[in-house]
Amino acid sequence: MILEMYQKVRLENGKTARIVEIFNNGEAYMVDVLIDEGNLAANPPIYPEYETETICPKDIKSIIVEIDEPFITA
Repeated sequence: MILEMYQKVRLENGKTARIVEIFNNGEAYMVDVLIDEGNLAANPPIYPEYETETICPKDIKSIIVEIDEPFITA
């Protein structure tokens, strides 16, 4: 599995993370793990919480594919 910087992944523990650093050609990864999604619509907004962890490739269950959609104005 080839992973790139800032790619979103699902971990074996079910949490979502984003790769922020790649060590030794993919032997390990530093990831920001989403702990709490927060609520940006709240007043005042509650921002998402992340924890930074170092993981091995075996800790990654799958890659989350994000699709860029074109911005369409009405």
